Amino acid sequence: MFITDIKRVIDQVSREKGIEPEILINTLKEAIVSAARKKIGPRADIEVHYNEKSGEVEVFHFKEVVEEVEYTDSELTLEEGYEYDSECEIGDSLGVRIDTEEFGRIAAQSAKQVIIQKMREAERNAVYENFIHKKGKIINGIVQRFDRGSIIVNLGQAEAVLRPRDQMPKENYKRGDRIRAYVLDVLEESKGEQIILSRAHPQFLIELFKTEVPEVSEGIVTLRSAARTPGIRAKIAVSSMDSDVDPVGACVGMKGNRVQNIVQELRGEKIDIIQWNPDIARFVCNALSPAEIARVIIDEDNQSMEVIVNDEYLSIAIGKGGQNVSLACEITGWHLEVTSEEEYSREVKEGYDSLMKLTGVGLSKAEVLFKGGYSSLVDISEAVVEDIVSISNFSESKAEKMIEEAKVILEEELRQESLDKEPEGDKETQEGEDS
Repeated sequence: MFITDIKRVIDQVSREKGIEPEILINTLKEAIVSAARKKIGPRADIEVHYNEKSGEVEVFHFKEVVEEVEYTDSELTLEEGYEYDSECEIGDSLGVRIDTEEFGRIAAQSAKQVIIQKMREAERNAVYENFIHKKGKIINGIVQRFDRGSIIVNLGQAEAVLRPRDQMPKENYKRGDRIRAYVLDVLEESKGEQIILSRAHPQFLIELFKTEVPEVSEGIVTLRSAARTPGIRAKIAVSSMDSDVDPVGACVGMKGNRVQNIVQELRGEKIDIIQWNPDIARFVCNALSPAEIARVIIDEDNQSMEVIVNDEYLSIAIGKGGQNVSLACEITGWHLEVTSEEEYSREVKEGYDSLMKLTGVGLSKAEVLFKGGYSSLVDISEAVVEDIVSISNFSESKAEKMIEEAKVILEEELRQESLDKEPEGDKETQEGEDS
């Protein structure tokens, strides 16, 4: 046999790669059939028998007994058939045992290539079956090597990849280091590594809390959502099914031991543990902590919210590089615009002044329009009559006149602004033309 000690090879590969022996045996049979057909002919009817106890392989070439041979690789004459079976008849199928050494070097090489290909396919399938249930979980491995910025991690029966975008900044590993990561995906078909790991994904943070906080596994504390700027700052929203259990306290742990274990795993990443609330306004206020919120203006249609904070808390609410408000947006799922009270007051005054340019709109009516979401003449010019009527006591005709008047005022302001920008010479020419 051109494959020596096949039983030992099958047992070893099965044990090391986690592939069922039956799959390897079928792969071997397919390879031998392929090699035999390359040597004998594409129509050859080949059967391969493998003895699992001894590891012996037998190959049989079956030919049909015919009166006149048309295809030599699948047919033989009655006279030729008598050489193998003296009682054969036309139409019989005779199996002749053949020596695999006859296949030759090229055929043997072809068989080897098929075996390698099939083994790789079987290995990929085995990896997928063994690891698909670990998707979404944390796994431990050892740094094996580095490939163009990616870290290849040895998981025992398979290798996984931690791509540059899934790594945390400023983390350095060397070969042989232990590494803990989140199984982001397990690919069924892949030329490279099938198992994709991440240490930067928000779900990694959630899974770490699951391992550190018993109340989570017991179903008492629920981890609602998480957002991260990997290695720098993170927010996680928690709630409790039991009014006697403080979810934030449970996640922090005695003297902060639970959260500190996670902070150490994340190389010092600052973690804000936030009380989730079904009232979105309260949840947003919690998410922007430690800033104190003065008021919020909610736009439910666009899932956006204007958040007004005391002037001294503006920088805290926004955070360094907008980090705090960005994470709050991500964890709540709402678009948040943070404004100081001073700026908001100025915007309100400008809005009122703008609205009061309309005929018959004084301070009280401007306030009604402003609270209804119309904060400027631009908003009024783009409004629908029915919407203005619904938030005020204006008649439809009054609303229509307001919209038209707003358009006229805006056009005049735009024209005046354009004139103000023109050089003096152009203005004089224009005035001469007008006279």
